[in-house]
Amino acid sequence: MLVTLLLAGGWPWGCGGAPAADDSQSWAKARAEMVRTQIEARGVKDARVLDAMRTVPRHLFVPADLRSQAYADHPLPIGEGQTISQPYIVGLMSELLGVKPGDKVLEIGTGSGYQAAVLAAMGCEVYTIEIRASLAAEARKRLADLGLETVHVRAGDGYQGWPEAAPFAGIIVTAAPDRIPEPLLEQLAVGGSMVIPVGSFYQQLKVITRTEGGIQERDVIPVRFVPMTGEVERRP
Repeated sequence: MLVTLLLAGGWPWGCGGAPAADDSQSWAKARAEMVRTQIEARGVKDARVLDAMRTVPRHLFVPADLRSQAYADHPLPIGEGQTISQPYIVGLMSELLGVKPGDKVLEIGTGSGYQAAVLAAMGCEVYTIEIRASLAAEARKRLADLGLETVHVRAGDGYQGWPEAAPFAGIIVTAAPDRIPEPLLEQLAVGGSMVIPVGSFYQQLKVITRTEGGIQERDVIPVRFVPMTGEVERRP
C-alpha cells in the first residue's frame, strides 16, 4: 500500500532532489512525453508497464548533473562504468517478462535501481543483485527513501542468483554474459520467463521461457549492454 500511495502522490521532487511541489508537474509532463514518444510509439502496450514508467521518477535515478537528460531517448552514465538503460529498453524488457502483480522477480544488475523501481510499481516483489557494492548501497538507500518496500537489494555476484528466494516468475538481466548462467535457469519457475542480453561484441536480447517440457528460447532485437562481470568470466 505504501508504494501505491507514494506513486499516486506524484513524486514532488525537484532537480536537486529536494521537495519542490511546483516542479512535479514538469517532471510528470516529461515522463508522459517519454512514454508516448519513446515507448508506446515503438510498440510497448502493457498498461502496467506504461503506467509505472509514467510515475517512477527517473530523474532521481541519474546523477544530479544529468537530470536534465533523464527522460531523453538514450542511456546515461551512473558511475563505475555503468549506465541506466534507454527508457525504451526498460519498457520493452519489462513487458517481455510477462509478470503480474504479486510475482517474484529476480534482477541481475541493479545499477541505480530504476528497473527495480519500475517492476515494483507494476506490483512485483523484486530481488535485485548488484556486483558493485557502492552502487548497491546507493540504490538501496534511494529505493528505501522512495518507500519501495517490495525491493530487496543485495551486493554481490549475480551469477548464482538468489537461491533462497527462488523460484522466480521472472528474471531480468541488465548486463550481458556471453552465455546464460545455469543457476539462473534453475531458479526460473515453470511458466516463467527470463529476459537477458547475451553475447560479447554482438548481443541479442533473448526471452527464455521454462515450460513443463523444457526451455524455450527466442531472439528479440540486437542490443548493447555493459558486460556481465564476476564469476561468469571465469566459467568455461
